[in-house]
Amino acid sequence: MSEESAQNDTEPTGGTEQPLISHLLELRTRLVRIFAGIFVCFLPLAYFRNEIYTWVAQPLLRLMPEGSSMIATEVAAPFFAPIKLAGVLAFAVAIPWILFQIWAFVAPGLYKNEKRLVGPLLTSSTLLFYSGVAFAYYLVLPSVFHFLVNVAPEGVAVMTDINKYLDFIMSLFLAFGLAFETPVAIVLLVRTGFVTPKQLAARRDYVLVGIFVVAAVVTPPDVLSQTLLAVPAYLLYELGILVSRWMMPDADKVVADSPPSENNAA
Repeated sequence: MSEESAQNDTEPTGGTEQPLISHLLELRTRLVRIFAGIFVCFLPLAYFRNEIYTWVAQPLLRLMPEGSSMIATEVAAPFFAPIKLAGVLAFAVAIPWILFQIWAFVAPGLYKNEKRLVGPLLTSSTLLFYSGVAFAYYLVLPSVFHFLVNVAPEGVAVMTDINKYLDFIMSLFLAFGLAFETPVAIVLLVRTGFVTPKQLAARRDYVLVGIFVVAAVVTPPDVLSQTLLAVPAYLLYELGILVSRWMMPDADKVVADSPPSENNAA
């Protein structure tokens, strides 16, 4: 690579600097498009809100005793709970559109080499988040509800409130979606120079303990659901180290080339 091309890779691609008012107008445009995209996704989801809620509730409904059902303890809950679910799903479905608008806003100020990195990171982060939510729905929720239904005391009918159920599964979906973003977070940390792959690999034992502690806090009080969150999160941590070494093979040289400390010199 010539000196001129290397310099071009480290120069902003947006041309001349724009006044503040132009940035604010551009930001307003992007925000309007984001909300419009979410609204477009919300309309069909709101129309089928009851069917969607029934589908989301299936991991619990299929395990409940025959003749029992979910309940609504508030007057407006049968309407607002499915609507809230439709709104959350609309935001989740619109994530690619939202990320594209954010990318379009910040792209003019990025260097060319940063643009080449941001595209794959946005795509992979979206896919990983969806994968985490799917993992929670198809594998974690059935096992969690099987445990909770079976530990109910004799004579206690399992009849969960629809709002409480929605809040519970949304927290699990968010926890698993964010946990599956671990490789992207590691690549960004290495890329910005906060840590190196060698430093991350040297702290595997601390990370493993920390992951299990966090999993115990955000999951129900059973070992199975805690393990189902902790094990994938740790494997994704290792994957993040491998990906960061592949994308930035010279990152570990920061440690190797750093001057020795006084203790080492002694």
